[in-house]
Amino acid sequence: MIEVVCSELGERFAEFSILDDPELADLYWERIPVTLVDGQPHDFWRVDPQRLRAALTAP
Repeated sequence: MIEVVCSELGERFAEFSILDDPELADLYWERIPVTLVDGQPHDFWRVDPQRLRAALTAP
């Protein structure tokens, strides 16, 4: 879903695994998947495409 929304809006995204980063594992292990927008937590457990679009197009 993230790839679809970012593609529609011309945005880039990066995917990280908590298995590769102990700090991320400590922060998010029980809330994955986690979506961050501009480095800040945006959504946990699922991705709502409308909410993500709104966050990515906000001024």
